[in-house]
Amino acid sequence: MGKVVHFEVPADDMARASKFYADVFGWHNIPMPQMNYTMAHSGPTDDTNGMPQAAGFINGGIMQRKDIKSPTIVLDVPNVDAAVEKAVVAGSKVIRPKVKVGDMGYVAYVTDSEGNTIGVWETIPKAS
Repeated sequence: MGKVVHFEVPADDMARASKFYADVFGWHNIPMPQMNYTMAHSGPTDDTNGMPQAAGFINGGIMQRKDIKSPTIVLDVPNVDAAVEKAVVAGSKVIRPKVKVGDMGYVAYVTDSEGNTIGVWETIPKAS
């Protein structure tokens, strides 16, 4: 089941957007200039791994507005390549092909049947 695991908010001015979400909603935002990205924590988060400390919320990010124009949900999938292929067969367009995100996972962006952008995320299993 593709549960929502992340969200992304595109912004023309990332600092301004970060301030807005912090001031209005109390988000704790962590700029990551090397990635041109800001991690957005919408609830209490473990400082060591960034994971939510309570049920009922997800974290996300603020990114520079480019090919993704509106807020986007990101869905967990077992395999990004398979999910993108299935979406394309169903009529989707690939907005942003699969990319590796550090040692955390892979993400790609496609359209749904209504033209909305959605992300698909595959977590890289941690070695035990």
